[in-house]
Amino acid sequence: MADLSTLEAEPAFAREFFGPQIDKARGYALRLATDSETFGLLGPRELPKIWSRHVLNSALLAELVPQGAKVADVGSGAGLPGIPMAIAQPNAHFTLIEPMERRANWLSQVVSDLGIDNVEVIRARAEDVHRTDFDIVTARAVAALDKLVRLLTPLTRGSELKTVLAMKGSRAPEEIELARPRLQRLGYLEPEILTLGVDKAPETATVVRIRLKGQES
Repeated sequence: MADLSTLEAEPAFAREFFGPQIDKARGYALRLATDSETFGLLGPRELPKIWSRHVLNSALLAELVPQGAKVADVGSGAGLPGIPMAIAQPNAHFTLIEPMERRANWLSQVVSDLGIDNVEVIRARAEDVHRTDFDIVTARAVAALDKLVRLLTPLTRGSELKTVLAMKGSRAPEEIELARPRLQRLGYLEPEILTLGVDKAPETATVVRIRLKGQES
């Protein structure tokens, strides 16, 4: 059982950002903290930063998701970034793709218990998912960018938006350079490194956004 005495207090920004969805965000943060040890979701040292480094940090990506979009979160694990994004953007639909059975079951239970009705969970590897109509695919701590675009691109083949949102850190420019040959072969535009939450969130989020040619607008 996690020591909840070390759980990070809810930052003031959380209520501002999630608005009427704040109770779902609180419920998710608590489940993430309570169940992390049992399901191998987050390390015990992450509890003091559970809001700023995980829940809010992931939720910031919702600013890049238009209403009505179909989003796939690949290698969802603890539901990051997919669940916080879905809570923050209730007018889009999110599919969490997770290969590990116990984590997929946990995700399904949390989504059901918290009434997050714009989320479905698929237990599968990304390469075994045959849907191609996702507008946006997201990933956090799944793979280096070169491998990531190879995994994610087929999922957007039937969409008009065709956008990859990869949460990355300080090595983002290096990963882009290593992935450049593959990005060019696949027909992507120049990747953008976006910093979300500046002067607002407790911690900013670094996101590499890559869009297929023809999706500049």
